[in-house]
Amino acid sequence: MSLDVPPALLEQAERGEVDEAAFVDCVRTSLPYAWEMVSSLVAQLKVDGGEFADNQTPPPDEQHRGQLLRALASDAIRGALERHFGVRLAFQNCHRVAVFPLDPSADERLTRFTSLRGQLLNQSPELRDC
Repeated sequence: MSLDVPPALLEQAERGEVDEAAFVDCVRTSLPYAWEMVSSLVAQLKVDGGEFADNQTPPPDEQHRGQLLRALASDAIRGALERHFGVRLAFQNCHRVAVFPLDPSADERLTRFTSLRGQLLNQSPELRDC
C-alpha cells in the first residue's frame, strides 16, 4: 500500500471531492523518507540557488527506496508534491531525486537531466540492484 489514508480523506474521495492539502498531509505522514528528501532538496535549492538540487546518496534500505519509488512513480503524488513545493521533480536510478524551479530558465537543465543521454551517463554498477 502506498499511503495510509485516514478515514475522513477516504470519505472525501468516495464523495468525489478531495482537499489537496489533506492529500499532501497524507503523503507527508505515509512516506516520510520521500517527503524529507523532497523538502530538504527544495530548501537546498532555495538556499544555494542554481538550476537544480539533487540527491545522489542511495536510501539506507529497501523500505526507504520503496517510499521514493511510490512517491515519484505516482502521477497524483508527484503532481501534488510539485504543486505544494512549487518545483518540478525529476527522478533517476531509484534514488537520484532532483528539484528544479518552475522558472523557464531551468528548462534546458531539466531537459538534459531527463534526457536519454542523462540517464545513460548516470548509470553505475553499484546501482544495478535498484
